Amino acid sequence: MKRLLIFGISIALCAGANAQKNVQISKPFLEAAELGPAPMDSGDTGRVSAIACSRQNANLVYVGGADGGVWKTTNGGTTWSWVTPSLPTTAVGALAIDPSNDQILYVGTGEANFANHSRYGMGIFKTTNGGVSWVQLGANVFSGRCISRLVIDPSNKQRLFASVTTAGGFPELAAAKNHPNATGPLGVFRSTDGGETWTQLTNGLPSQTATDVAIDPSNPQVLYAGIGRIFGSTQNGIYKSADGGNTWSKLAGGLPTSSVGRITLCVAPSLSSRVYAMIARSCDASGGNGTTLGAYRTDNSGTSWTTLNVGSIQATYGWYLNTIAVQPTNPNTVLFGGYTCSRSTNSGSTFSDVTPPHVDLHAFDWDASGNLWCGNDGGVHRSTNLGTSWSYRNAGLGTIQFYAGISKGPNGTSLAIGGQQDNGTSYRSGSNWIFSIGGDGGYTAIDQNNQLRMFGEYQGSGTLFRTTNGGGGFSGVGSGIGGSDRTAFFCPYVIDPSNSNRMLYGTQYIYQSTNGGTSFSKISADITAGSGAVRSIAIAKSNSQRVYITTTDGLVRTSSNGGVSFTTIRTQAGGFPRIMREIWIDPSNDQHVLLAVPFFGSERLLESVNAGATWQQIGVNLPDIPVNTVVVFGSVFAVGTDAGVYYSANQGSSWKKADFPNVPVIDMIWDASTRKVLVATQGRGMWLWAPTPSGVRVPSTPGN
Repeated sequence: MKRLLIFGISIALCAGANAQKNVQISKPFLEAAELGPAPMDSGDTGRVSAIACSRQNANLVYVGGADGGVWKTTNGGTTWSWVTPSLPTTAVGALAIDPSNDQILYVGTGEANFANHSRYGMGIFKTTNGGVSWVQLGANVFSGRCISRLVIDPSNKQRLFASVTTAGGFPELAAAKNHPNATGPLGVFRSTDGGETWTQLTNGLPSQTATDVAIDPSNPQVLYAGIGRIFGSTQNGIYKSADGGNTWSKLAGGLPTSSVGRITLCVAPSLSSRVYAMIARSCDASGGNGTTLGAYRTDNSGTSWTTLNVGSIQATYGWYLNTIAVQPTNPNTVLFGGYTCSRSTNSGSTFSDVTPPHVDLHAFDWDASGNLWCGNDGGVHRSTNLGTSWSYRNAGLGTIQFYAGISKGPNGTSLAIGGQQDNGTSYRSGSNWIFSIGGDGGYTAIDQNNQLRMFGEYQGSGTLFRTTNGGGGFSGVGSGIGGSDRTAFFCPYVIDPSNSNRMLYGTQYIYQSTNGGTSFSKISADITAGSGAVRSIAIAKSNSQRVYITTTDGLVRTSSNGGVSFTTIRTQAGGFPRIMREIWIDPSNDQHVLLAVPFFGSERLLESVNAGATWQQIGVNLPDIPVNTVVVFGSVFAVGTDAGVYYSANQGSSWKKADFPNVPVIDMIWDASTRKVLVATQGRGMWLWAPTPSGVRVPSTPGN
């Protein structure tokens, strides 16, 4: 008997460790319009974590967005089509294309880059017709974890290997969000039937985070595995099998034995006795110190290794950035990618910088014409000259990852602004997205009385910017905010809906501005549990002295004096270490609040009618999946989850899934004047959802 899997969680009786699920392409999203950016005016789009090029057709390439699903081009990247709108997850860690049939593609889900937004996966998906239809494989084996690499035996296409890691985050497993299978088996797995069943390989190979697996194309019985727990482990290192994975031994011969973190491997296609490796230094609990430990080369299939002077190309986060490419026809030409990219044409004796237009590199592959493709935090770039120059290949590739804290203009204007993962802050004017502030873009705000006045920020404390001319120029503001305060990577801030000159800003303290953000003063003591930071702030429209906050160390608190002092109204087992918009306040009743809960196995959505003194669960009939944000309009509750939008027309008694992509929804704003919801996703940009389900009254007056 089969087990039905929804969101990687078993919801039906009967077992079957390697259950399959046929997935059909869904109808178009009739209720939702994609707003982009795809790409921004800078040419950049969202993070691409995997690439697979056809070996027969140089124009056919598949790429995987970190949370954007799989995209396909048949014209060398001039245009792209999204081929996975029906899959239950958009988190992609690995792609593998059949070397003899480019219509067969395997997708390993779960992004294995270890960031707080490197989400859990739901197994492996396979298409045999270029993405028209899909089969889900190994869901019970791999769900809740991430696939870092998939390789196909070139002599036997039914034989595959997968390396498996935990979901990412700081603290460890934060991105797993308490998924019930997050701590399941790790390491290297083998399938001999095209991915239908999988066996863990453990004879000499530890059940530990495997950040890579590589195969010798001339002798597929020879395999290499990188065991690379990013926080370090005595088991970390490079392992080799000479019998197809049945037995393994740990290699030495010049390799480091301490401080070993993430490992990436690449076998030279034209000289398989040569293998290149890059090893990051193990990082601390917060992700620090993850510099490049070293780059290495073996010319004798792993017996001995030579250290290569590639330098520290991974900044301090080699756990996030670690990729290698060897030219298919020349084993002496190798590129190491991290924060930047270094190329050697003499086997690693010397290097030159060949970084693409966007830093933070995650994936390389070679097309059938020998061109090099690179996936990075700015999307996809291609080089025809081994990285000496690069061209953008992002037109139509909608993989932007917004953070919580988007804003819309007043009175139904098309103006919107949002912060994006490693792509700064951009605002939408008409149908164009205009880059405005660099770094990682965080919270934003628009003055609802004057839309020319907008705010944006980048990571850290006190990094606040303002424009007063609608985006013509942003300048730094916010003096008085402590630059060394603890943060949720970003700092949430809000404009008082009753007084646009008043703003609140959160670190471990609350700061207040009374002059439109020009300067701030600290008005509270430390309002966290002692180690965290504020991750969301909400001010009641009906009573601006009523403030609610949540913290990354697990507190929900409220203030009745404008943020000076707070009362704890809820504690949690833990707090997600990023900004959120998880609180909704009734615009006519400051005692009535809703709280989204972004974890598996939790209450999902809570309601209080007495300012948090007591809570009632109203999301009990939602699927067991993290809920990131909530809005209310009229009688409708709508929530943004890790797999799209759900809504209820009966105060949470029952829920329906909106006709919307299965992508993580991180923020939503109701626009009463247009009767639509602005929806921000982490992986598929921004959308405008027109909720018109049968029997639901969509009001013309504000619901939040």
